[in-house]
Amino acid sequence: MTPNSPTHHTTPDRNANRLETDGVDPRSRRRFLFGVAIASTAGLAGCLGGERDERDRTTSADPDPFALTGGLACDACGMVIEEHYGPAGQTFYADGRPEGREGPARFDSVAELLVSLEEADARGWETHAVFVTDYSRVDYELDVRDGTPYVSTHVEADAFADVQEVHFVVDSDVHGAMGPDSVPFTDPEDADAFADEHGGTVLEWDELRAR
Repeated sequence: MTPNSPTHHTTPDRNANRLETDGVDPRSRRRFLFGVAIASTAGLAGCLGGERDERDRTTSADPDPFALTGGLACDACGMVIEEHYGPAGQTFYADGRPEGREGPARFDSVAELLVSLEEADARGWETHAVFVTDYSRVDYELDVRDGTPYVSTHVEADAFADVQEVHFVVDSDVHGAMGPDSVPFTDPEDADAFADEHGGTVLEWDELRAR
């Protein structure tokens, strides 16, 4: 799949990121947002409404995920993340890395996220947190193009979950921004159901990294 293959996109808002298509798989399951909303530019500190400095969020040992909206590009391929299909990812490192920005390293696919982590490990970068799109907490769609299903992208802050809490469906027939990708779910039953329908195997994070 080439970076420009998706052709039908709406402009995402901060609460939903839907691809407007005329070929949506009628069997697509809908997942509703749940859990506590995490603000994209401020965390909750103390009571509701509390704010903390953005810099503290990016260097904290327990950072919150960012919204990858507003035209942010993938650090691996340079594509605008919210304009393409599939799960997105973000990584927080120690010591202000990546340099020259506030916020995490960001990616438009789990595949590129995994490669970036290997490269960071080789450089000796310390990882604080890794987040991926959680398809158990979003209302996702499958867009069938030329017989291949593509899963919608969701990059609002509260669509992300820590990778240690996620079950990844690998080797399914569903594609993302860069072709075949791992589709993450925090609910293991959601992951099993997705694999039953679209093929593939369910792996935990450490198993996925060890492949």
